[in-house]
Amino acid sequence: MGKGIERVIAVDWSGDKGPGQRKKIWAGVWTAATGRVQLETGRNREELIAWLLHLGAETPRMVVGIDCCFSFPAWFLQEHGCQTVADFWQQVASGKGEQWLHRECDDSRFWGVAGTRRTGKRPAQWSGDGLRQMLRTTDFENKIEPRLEGGDPARAAKMFGIQAKSPFQIGGSGSVGTGSLRAMPWLLRLQQKGFRVWPFDSAAITSQHPQPLLLEIYTRLLTGPVKKSNPEARKAYLQLKKQTEAVRYAGLSQAVVAAALTSEDAFDALVCCLEMVRWRDQFASLHATHDAVLRLEGITWRPGVGAASS
Repeated sequence: MGKGIERVIAVDWSGDKGPGQRKKIWAGVWTAATGRVQLETGRNREELIAWLLHLGAETPRMVVGIDCCFSFPAWFLQEHGCQTVADFWQQVASGKGEQWLHRECDDSRFWGVAGTRRTGKRPAQWSGDGLRQMLRTTDFENKIEPRLEGGDPARAAKMFGIQAKSPFQIGGSGSVGTGSLRAMPWLLRLQQKGFRVWPFDSAAITSQHPQPLLLEIYTRLLTGPVKKSNPEARKAYLQLKKQTEAVRYAGLSQAVVAAALTSEDAFDALVCCLEMVRWRDQFASLHATHDAVLRLEGITWRPGVGAASS
């Protein structure tokens, strides 16, 4: 199969339009050669992508997880005449994304920012039976289905107290739409520059001609339940992990732990990176989906999805 994975990166993304990007975007970086994890910050989105391209050229046996939605529900892409997710990314990059984010946008399906043409509250059409339509298949499976009768109690516990979020929500607590729309032009660039993007592409990280692999991640599925906004809760979480998962956590430097305690963005980047390292043997087995809906919507990676259990 070739050499193993040489680098794992988890990016806690931000849709901030201004200088706040440099404080909010964090990356946890594990390097196989040293076995160590570092935390990186201080880059805006453009600089982050340039950095990832540089690292991908340097070590193509690399996996990158980014905390944002890689797409929207399939019906929305079809509404805009998109036959592939790359078609959609191109439309977003060409101006549609910022158009949907603008306060004066007349598409009231985007919500969370009060403006003259839409509401800061979830539209009535996304309530009741409409809730399912505002979510991608992967969002429903991860955020709602586990709580239903016969669902997955372990995943339900991870989502305890968390409301299901839709990419149509572009403002308010926990919104994912803004960051996702501002990520899509960069996803397109990474793919055009040789990154494989799962599940639209199969992994090639351990082949004879390796290419970096890009995944959509959702931090809550990797951290589990924790009050990330509380510094003491973050500290207690890392202390417990150090006791129970010493293989990964005990070797963290004091500087990395201190950085992770400064903000929930840094905390998420660190924990997600370590979880990706834990399950890294699964990444080489990820194959492109043949499901017509998922080829438009994408899949949020979590351990055991799209690969045999290890």
